[in-house]
Amino acid sequence: MTDVGHEPGQARRIDIVDELTPDVASEVLELIAEAARADGQPAVSEQGRLRLRSGSRTGVRHLVLREEPDALAGYAQLEDTDPVEAPAAELVVRPGWRGLGHGRALGHALLGESGKRLRVWAHGGHAAARHLAQVLGLSLFRELRQLRRPLGERAAAEIAEPTLPPGVRVRTFRPGEDDAAWLAVNAAAFAHHPEQGSLAQRDLDDRKGEEWFDPAGFFLAERDGRLVGFHWTKVHREEGLGEVYVVGVHPDEQGSGLGKALTAIGLRHLAGCELPTAMLYVDADNVAAVTVYERLGFTTYETDLMYRTET
Repeated sequence: MTDVGHEPGQARRIDIVDELTPDVASEVLELIAEAARADGQPAVSEQGRLRLRSGSRTGVRHLVLREEPDALAGYAQLEDTDPVEAPAAELVVRPGWRGLGHGRALGHALLGESGKRLRVWAHGGHAAARHLAQVLGLSLFRELRQLRRPLGERAAAEIAEPTLPPGVRVRTFRPGEDDAAWLAVNAAAFAHHPEQGSLAQRDLDDRKGEEWFDPAGFFLAERDGRLVGFHWTKVHREEGLGEVYVVGVHPDEQGSGLGKALTAIGLRHLAGCELPTAMLYVDADNVAAVTVYERLGFTTYETDLMYRTET
């Protein structure tokens, strides 16, 4: 796709492909990192960045925007794997190349590729993203909050002693041995949440291959040898952040207090890693979870917004 005339003497080209070459993937990752330094957070999620490096994925397309002759100015990713919801997208324009219509061009390309059924993330909820959503005719659909709390010595001492339900024990994850059981309980715990609940072995393998992966911070709860819950933590060492990456409890254990106990176990582990701050993500409309985390001392740090077409 070529769009001529957005600025005199220049043209943009949007290549839409199912898989990026390693060189182009590296180029796009550098663009995302550059934009993150300018914006305060990545415009493409961890899952989206993992897809860049892992070859072709069913239902995933990459939109690479270049200024002629070959300067990378923007990127978008479209995922069409949910059998019910509209395809979901993320996009980024290189700092210094903004205000030239590149974001709008990527947005219209996404609308075309999705058949005008589209959901788009705006990480950080910046004003420019809100304006682009309005231009594209998208409406606010979802609000994802990033919460944070301190993990210093005094704050860590306030983390309650975890009380596990009777008959439940906690151990750490064994890569390879626990993969299938974890995927099964994750799918059950997040059956209502397609992004998390649909994770497959390839997605788990991608994460196990990341530098941050540490099974010592991946806690599994068992009852009679059966996995019933987990708390996977993540350390962002450069940022000084410990993340409540994901906490999941099997539906059979809901209401038992297992989730609260697992959260406390993970927070105590992160505090022991000498990290000053803990963070997590939670949907704003999940009032019960927001309430639990606020009682644990978390407050809203920033917000990601998702917009969608009305159809």
